[in-house]
Amino acid sequence: MAALCESFTLCGLGPSGGVGLDGGLLALEPGPDRDHVLLTDRGRTATLFKVSDQKPLGCWSAKHGQIITCPVVCNFETREYIAVHDDKVLRIWKNTDVNLDKVFKATLSADVYRIHSLPKGGPVVLFKGGGVRTLDVLLEAPQQEIENIISDEVIKWSEAFMEHQQPVLIFATEKNGDSFVYVQKLKMNYLHKYKLERQELSKALSFTAYIKNQIITLLCLSSNDSVYKFLIPLQQNTEEEEQILPRSLLLNLSVSGSVLKGTSFVVLDKDHIAVLGSLATAGEESKECLTIWNTKFQTLQTSKELPLGTSGQIWCYEKKFFFTHGKVLTVVMYKCETSSLAAAVGKLKDSQAPDVSSFVDWNTLGDEELVISFQSQQSVALKPESRMTDASTTVFENELRQVMSKGQMPDFQATIGCVVTALINRCKTNPKYYPRNFLLQIVQNQDLSYSLCPDLMVVALEKKDLHLLQICLQRFPDIPEEITYACLKAFLSISDAYLQRIDLNLESVICYVDIEFNDKEVKTEIVENGFSTELEQDIWETKITKKLHGTSDGESCPVGPQKAALLNAVLRSAYSETFLLPHLKNLPAQQAVLFLRYLYYLYVKCSEKINTTLPGTCPPTVNQIMDWLCLLLDAQFSVMVMLPEAKELLSKLHKFVRAQVRFYSELNKIEGSLQELQRLNHQKDPHTYSVEVLELI
Repeated sequence: MAALCESFTLCGLGPSGGVGLDGGLLALEPGPDRDHVLLTDRGRTATLFKVSDQKPLGCWSAKHGQIITCPVVCNFETREYIAVHDDKVLRIWKNTDVNLDKVFKATLSADVYRIHSLPKGGPVVLFKGGGVRTLDVLLEAPQQEIENIISDEVIKWSEAFMEHQQPVLIFATEKNGDSFVYVQKLKMNYLHKYKLERQELSKALSFTAYIKNQIITLLCLSSNDSVYKFLIPLQQNTEEEEQILPRSLLLNLSVSGSVLKGTSFVVLDKDHIAVLGSLATAGEESKECLTIWNTKFQTLQTSKELPLGTSGQIWCYEKKFFFTHGKVLTVVMYKCETSSLAAAVGKLKDSQAPDVSSFVDWNTLGDEELVISFQSQQSVALKPESRMTDASTTVFENELRQVMSKGQMPDFQATIGCVVTALINRCKTNPKYYPRNFLLQIVQNQDLSYSLCPDLMVVALEKKDLHLLQICLQRFPDIPEEITYACLKAFLSISDAYLQRIDLNLESVICYVDIEFNDKEVKTEIVENGFSTELEQDIWETKITKKLHGTSDGESCPVGPQKAALLNAVLRSAYSETFLLPHLKNLPAQQAVLFLRYLYYLYVKCSEKINTTLPGTCPPTVNQIMDWLCLLLDAQFSVMVMLPEAKELLSKLHKFVRAQVRFYSELNKIEGSLQELQRLNHQKDPHTYSVEVLELI
């Protein structure tokens, strides 16, 4: 059984990355680590992304006038990146490099078609003329002559594998409507050419392949709406220069009168393939969609409609599909289970394909239709037969608690995400229903993400469930910047008096924000700074008034401990400056000033410690504080300079930063003296004893 799971947007695409066969990306390749991918656009830019965080980790561009013609790949042995621009210019760089114009460059003697990087075999370079070199051999003499073995044929596709610790390269070519396949073992200097059996009135659209037991299984997507299979043995003893490979029909892409016009496809396992294309039905307009097919039983397992269109490209890494949808790159997770006839026709009842309905009575969820399916993206509406009463609510939640307390089952997190989604859907339709404690327990005890239950935080904001929002900010790695901003605005707008009645986690602030216990304020701070306030009087030359929660001389916290804990959760959440900055510009002026005061307070607190680390459990780091300070000032600068109440704050912030710069500048001045002292110590006889007085001027 196969199913499409949750989806999310990895990134937006430029003007050249849209829909249509001439758009899209040049390629998408695996990055140096798990969960990393390399995107190469049809221009001059390559970007490294961490998929789970939906964040770019690095971006490199060729200079204007240059075009990247070969997708960027990672050398897994050296963790370097390799690209080719303008067909012949090879570039190699590391993650720390910024300017591609200054990295290693080698001009080759022939045009490059593709570079394939193998985890244990190193990069392999395929030239447009069919010549193949390993990167090491090519770099020894970049201008070496490259043989042309395919004459006037054109390469359409290529792939590389490791078989018995040696690289194997396979590529397909086309000439006058005929398709050919070349298989080359690099270490054995083995090259063999095959001609694919041709189907009249059709042509090959896309290829993919996998290798097992010394046999390459080549799959071909044909224009006659079929997928064909060719078997290529690696142990080839024949002396024939060119063999004709017979084909066998693997799959016919038609179901219930509809035909899928595929453009590209990938292999998922021995029984499943995914095809991207247009589903055409007689008398109806064709619709682009992503489909998963069972090749063993010739059935369509699931499909997802893509109304914004695609470029016709699809990639698959780590149980995720990547494809363009409109002007964005979309990621769709999937699952495949062992094929059985019952699963293929959707009748599997046993434990191998668990379904929520096997242990949860969705009919008790309320007076709405729930759209939940763990086996496909095709929605299944479950009509309720009775309303949920208080008693049934308690029974339902107790049953779910028992399920969650048991051992992990396949797709357990996706199942819990669907449970939360169903509960939130009921909250929307029945405002009186809100299982706060149960939702809080699920979020605290399960490794969920925002994409698994996207409406949870929206409903929590509507209900002003601050504790749940705090836990979500601490645990969800993929919260959109719009929701992060909404949380920040809500936290700043709520009064401290109201927050004192709320049960929150104060572990991140209890050690440095004063909290009242029995009308006594406790403060346990140890100042370990390396410079005297007497020497920097201009830091404190402005008058500092005591605030509600301050007890000692100096800067006091402008917010209560509850609000500070909530703001800390925002500061520690992941975000992209590009997407967060437009939202911060809409922050009301008074809230922006209050937030700036708190950031300034944290910055001062960090600077009091030698290690610039706040005490407590998971407090914000000094880097996070500085990043938010800069981001807030960038967004609100024009407002800040106009507000009288912000003038004094900006002045204090400026003077404090200036004092710190002076302090670290003084430390830099004695660096030479310390190095000289260290050199003198090395020159002394370790067996002698002396007392010396060194005066630093």
